[in-house]
Amino acid sequence: MKNILLISFTSFVLSTSMTFDRAHSNMNPSLTVNVEGLRNSRGVVQYALYDREGSLPDQKFKKYHQIRTSSISNGKSSTTFSELTPGTYAISVLHDEDKNGKIEMGLLLPKEGIGFSNFKTIGLSNRPNFSKASFVLVKDSTIVVNMIYK
Repeated sequence: MKNILLISFTSFVLSTSMTFDRAHSNMNPSLTVNVEGLRNSRGVVQYALYDREGSLPDQKFKKYHQIRTSSISNGKSSTTFSELTPGTYAISVLHDEDKNGKIEMGLLLPKEGIGFSNFKTIGLSNRPNFSKASFVLVKDSTIVVNMIYK
């Protein structure tokens, strides 16, 4: 009888801890961002993650939640933001060809490639902001950001 109780208790503890581990792993999801359509392999790709309304646009990269850079290979780049709190986020990407961490501007448009979550193109009537670029993150996810060049 004692052996049956011990086996039952052990099974209960193991199943409870596995359920907790599965639930815990989704409490802090990761976000992988893949960038496609880079025009060359010069420089790096700079990824800025935003988590609040009013943070985009952020031309001088001062309002981000997290920022990082990644190398370029075959016109593509990728990075992963880990241990995030579930919530609403937006991504801004810069093809930083001169590696200075700034958007190099022409007359009206950037000289370097830029991209935003949920955007295929930008223009006077389609400017990025947090509301338009945002998405909800509740579990490990991957998004693709397309580069936009003038």
